[in-house]
Amino acid sequence: MSRTDTLQKVLRSLQTESPDIEASALISEDGLMIASALPQHIEETRIAGMSATLLSLGSRATNELNLDKLQQVLIRGSDGYAVMVTASEGTLLLCLTTKNAKLGLIFLDMGRAVEEIAKVL
Repeated sequence: MSRTDTLQKVLRSLQTESPDIEASALISEDGLMIASALPQHIEETRIAGMSATLLSLGSRATNELNLDKLQQVLIRGSDGYAVMVTASEGTLLLCLTTKNAKLGLIFLDMGRAVEEIAKVL
C-alpha cells in the first residue's frame, strides 16, 4: 500500500470513528493536496490553497500576538465548522464538521489521526 493510500485510509477512518466529521484532508503548508476524503462537489485545489493561506495568516497572527506556536485554526459557519491543525512539519489536517459537533471530541479524534499521520510521514 502506498503512503497516499495509507493516508487516505487514516482520513476515512477518522470520519468513520467520528460521525460529526463530514470531510477531511491532509494539505501541505504550500497549498498542495496530499490526501483527501472530501465530497466530489468540493474543489480540492481551491480548498488546499485557502487552507494553506489561513494557516499562514494564523501563524503570523500568533507570532505578532506573542502566542508562541499556532496549534489550530477554527472557522465557524452556520452549517458547521472547519478545523485545521498542524499534522506534522509542513502539513495540516483539515476537518469539516456538522454544526452540532462536539468540538472536544473532534479535537481528540484529530489528535489521534495526527499521530497516525506522523507515523506514515
